[in-house]
Amino acid sequence: MKYEELTHKIIGCAMKVHSSLGNGFQEVIYQRALALEFEKQELSYMREMEMPIYYDDTNIGTRRVDFFVEDLIMVELKAVIKLDDMHLNQAMNYCQAYNLPIGLLINFGSNSLEFKRVYNVNHPLNKDYKKNKPKLV
Repeated sequence: MKYEELTHKIIGCAMKVHSSLGNGFQEVIYQRALALEFEKQELSYMREMEMPIYYDDTNIGTRRVDFFVEDLIMVELKAVIKLDDMHLNQAMNYCQAYNLPIGLLINFGSNSLEFKRVYNVNHPLNKDYKKNKPKLV
């Protein structure tokens, strides 16, 4: 899988943060801690990066992505008890809106860290990726 090494590194950073802080904090606390861990691991990132959303080549607004890592991977954070399909759909929509091949959805709110790799099935790099929409189990 393309970007596997980078996504592993990002997930490892999130695991370190979760094992240190546990669950129960607001999302912004995890975001700040993850930024520090990215710096320790020498990952370049932009935090709260504002990205335009287009419809029919018209800019219809913006959305802030929690992290954009190494100019390649969108990382969306949550601090909820359990991820659901709405969270997954949101992350997938961001990948499509930003024309990114892959993103990560990471949840710090459960007892164990939850993460999902999300794919933009319309991106040329994912032409071999199964077209079935993934579900949370």
